[in-house]
Amino acid sequence: MIIIHDNWESLAGKSLAATIGFFDGVHLGHRFLVEELKRKAKERNLASAVITFAQHPRAVLHADYQPKLLNSFREKMAHLLDLDVDYCILLDFTEELSRYSAEEFITKVLAEKCQVKMLLIGYDHRFGHNREDGFEQYVDYGRTLGMEVVQASPYNDGKTKVSSSEIRRLLLDGHVEKADELLTYPYVLQGTIVNGYKVGRTIGFPTANIAVDEPYKVLPKVGVYAVWVYIAGKRYKGMLYIGKRPTVHNGDNQTVEVHILDFSGDIYDNRIMVSFIYHIREDIKFDSLDALKGQLEKDRQEVDRRLRE
Repeated sequence: MIIIHDNWESLAGKSLAATIGFFDGVHLGHRFLVEELKRKAKERNLASAVITFAQHPRAVLHADYQPKLLNSFREKMAHLLDLDVDYCILLDFTEELSRYSAEEFITKVLAEKCQVKMLLIGYDHRFGHNREDGFEQYVDYGRTLGMEVVQASPYNDGKTKVSSSEIRRLLLDGHVEKADELLTYPYVLQGTIVNGYKVGRTIGFPTANIAVDEPYKVLPKVGVYAVWVYIAGKRYKGMLYIGKRPTVHNGDNQTVEVHILDFSGDIYDNRIMVSFIYHIREDIKFDSLDALKGQLEKDRQEVDRRLRE
């Protein structure tokens, strides 16, 4: 996959079949769309291209907007790389670009800058200032430029709901197993291991506290999860907790911390990635540390059993 950002001269003389979107999550619906794109590109003897944005458009337009992301930018690019398209075109979303009508966007950006000859429009996708135009208008604008505009097929004939919004909802409800199905891969958090309060080690459950890299990534619902932990190229079973640790009166400080099964060693400041596999239980306030320890023993056994399966 060739990435086009500022190197627009690389597209000189090219003819592309393209689709466009933010592609947060690069989920099952996105993958279905890109497979259709590649088929249509091959039928027309065109190179395939995904056009996307490095910045969330709403975050550019509204300084106080805090997007809830399924992928960091680097994660999104890694997933797009797996889709085996010929080009990934990165557009900088600006206020000027946001004021383009759909006709101006198709003409100035897609046709003149990106060399698009066939545009595959996502089943329910709209673009242009205030999204005033629809598919029929896109077809008319394209026709005047010699650009074929095609509407994509809905995934599973529209019977299965697949969207970034639906996956966010599932994660926020703790349904990581279903979210993983729609993503086609386990949902991950990446970051650095930092110092915590070290309460866990006093009851036999030392944890690695994670400072998550991407501040806008969705945190799944508070509770306990079975996860795979990746550190220094090795994989371990992990019991991850998200929450405010009500038993030890942690106040409003929400933590993401993971107890790594069958592991010991100093790993502060190391990079870490965790992938969510199962939701084990809700967050609970216990009457004592002994009661918490007893529950954690049960949780550890459940996590070990689930991950062994």
